[in-house]
Amino acid sequence: MNKKAPHRRIDVNLKELDDILDRTNSGPLSEAETQKLRVAIHAMADQLRPKRNSEKTKAVFAKPALEASPPTKDPSVIKEEMVAPGGHGRNGAADFIGGIRVSIPHATLQPGHTCPECGKGKVYRQKEPATLVRIIGRAPLETTVFEMERLRCNACGQVFTATAPEAAGSEKYDASAIAMIALLKYGTGVPFKRLERLQGQLTMPLPAATQWELMAAAASPMWPVLKALIWFAAQGGVMHNDDTGMRILRLTREPGDKRTGVFTSGIVSIAGAYRVALFFTGAQHAGENIAEVLKHRASELPAPIQMCDALSRNSPKPAGVATLLANCMAHGRRQIVEIAENFPNNPGMCYRALPVFITMMPWHVNRIYLPNSGCTFTRNTAGRCSRNCGTG
Repeated sequence: MNKKAPHRRIDVNLKELDDILDRTNSGPLSEAETQKLRVAIHAMADQLRPKRNSEKTKAVFAKPALEASPPTKDPSVIKEEMVAPGGHGRNGAADFIGGIRVSIPHATLQPGHTCPECGKGKVYRQKEPATLVRIIGRAPLETTVFEMERLRCNACGQVFTATAPEAAGSEKYDASAIAMIALLKYGTGVPFKRLERLQGQLTMPLPAATQWELMAAAASPMWPVLKALIWFAAQGGVMHNDDTGMRILRLTREPGDKRTGVFTSGIVSIAGAYRVALFFTGAQHAGENIAEVLKHRASELPAPIQMCDALSRNSPKPAGVATLLANCMAHGRRQIVEIAENFPNNPGMCYRALPVFITMMPWHVNRIYLPNSGCTFTRNTAGRCSRNCGTG
């Protein structure tokens, strides 16, 4: 649905409007006076129209238009239905699965010892120990400097250096450090420069350029894994895709490519019991990237269901790449919200049409591969809904 074009600004004052209205008694208005009066009326109407800053149902429609108020429940019934509140963000010791576990034996007692309190029974170990959780702060990447002692002969000048411990390893940057940089950058969105600044503040410097060199070197052995994931994702039955703008300082483009935008496309493929998430950053849109993935699809498989919004750049363009396009209901509902005020006599009818599609969707998906069944269902159901809304 196209948005209304904003009105051109025209400066007016009340005296001018009064003069225009007075001239209507003596003759027709000029074209300029008519336009000025029209703009003033439209501006006043825009100010009087209530502003809606939410798409929630209660903000779009009056409550009686959709459903009647639920009957009041008995207080005793409400009390029984109340659910115990959550932990308000508190985590017990069992939630810290990745934490270090330290077993502390009793200083003076062992299982089988006589009870020091009553002197009659014997103590035994409890199934669950008492727990204390202590959390400390560390730098994302910690530095250890090994200082090997050196001894020099005062006669021949020979220098003898202590052997480095085995824990020092052979590489300056441990594999765990490289994995942490990758997780921070690509898993949680921490930029290289931000990590550089944090490490510098903690007096353990890690330049952004060094981080990039480490990531580039670590990515090479992962290419076979990425190719395998792309192939596996191409076999999925349902694929979701979308993209967003991305900023890259310098991007190498194909010769003749006049486009200037840079995008990160996300593709989530559901293949059996598994979900594969792929991300591509470059000049291509989401539709072009999903088309590249689908080139690896087995020829004997039917076309997958593609879930995305209705933006044209999300649909695959190359010939020979086919999908069953299914636009998301969230955007469809947004269009219903925008036209709700066009049906003052029955504002809730169009809104009720959405559950018709949602309720029938499992039936539609089960029959989607049968010839013409999906198209017939969609056309007939849409016609009934539009007639109920008063548009067909």
